[in-house]
Amino acid sequence: METEKVKCLIIGSGPAGYTAAIYAGRANLSPVLYEGMQPGGQLTTTTDVENFPGYPEGVSGSQLMDDLRKQAEHFGADLRYGVATASDLSAAPYKVTIDDEKVIETDTLIIATGATAKYLGLADEKKYAGMGVSACATCDGFFYRKKIVAVVGGGDTACEEAVYLSGLASKVYLIVRKPYLRASKIMQERVTKHDKIEVLFEHNAVGLFGENGVEGVHLVQRMGEADEKHYDLPIDGFFLAIGHQPNSDIFKPYLDTDETGYIVTEGNTPCTKVPGVFAAGDVADPHYRQAITAAGSGCKAAIEAERYLSSKCML
Repeated sequence: METEKVKCLIIGSGPAGYTAAIYAGRANLSPVLYEGMQPGGQLTTTTDVENFPGYPEGVSGSQLMDDLRKQAEHFGADLRYGVATASDLSAAPYKVTIDDEKVIETDTLIIATGATAKYLGLADEKKYAGMGVSACATCDGFFYRKKIVAVVGGGDTACEEAVYLSGLASKVYLIVRKPYLRASKIMQERVTKHDKIEVLFEHNAVGLFGENGVEGVHLVQRMGEADEKHYDLPIDGFFLAIGHQPNSDIFKPYLDTDETGYIVTEGNTPCTKVPGVFAAGDVADPHYRQAITAAGSGCKAAIEAERYLSSKCML
């Protein structure tokens, strides 16, 4: 395979990756960034972003990512299309294979590959993406003030999202496939005692409907049982809270990850157990998963990369 040697390689192009590229570029690290399968990351599928500082009127997700991309280019980042398909972090310089065709050898590596929200697999989820379907209540809940929404899931995340949305929406349905909640006892109590939240146990969402956006969900109660019941529930928003899958598989043989696959970093830093390898953004964040926190961690990763190279006299 063709081989190329660089000082700083960044994998991923969401807020974490682009911010890391901005800082690394300004530090004269000549960063090379591979944008992955979805340049700009998950935010490119979001219509409006109102909680990213600096945009008082809000901004579309694609525009925000385009602005960050241009800023990274302005400071000298080499932005490329390509997907990381393998890695070897056993010894420096570290090696990352791109598209099974080219090997990049790098003194420092910033992993910003993000996490992919889990969906039910319904065709309607794609049809109504950005038009009533969301996988982030914190990101999009504001748009459903005094409206009726549904949250799918039965774990802590789903309960937390339902409670959060109850402060905005007029009514929250929690659609739970099983006859019980998997969430912690305290979260179960908060949900079941909340006057705005109604839990629909033993329900499966099998489709969505609406003209110019989500207007309702097709539900099946007690699916597969003799008393199975089909009905439609009017809602304005449909929130998935069944988990995220960190895009960390190719790095797992060399880095510590938690049970879900999130890369474990040292304390409040982006440093992994491998010197010179850093993780930023959602791939290392099971808790917040926000654009601004991802951008902040990308900043920290680039600063740590510069410090690492300076300590090794590689600059």
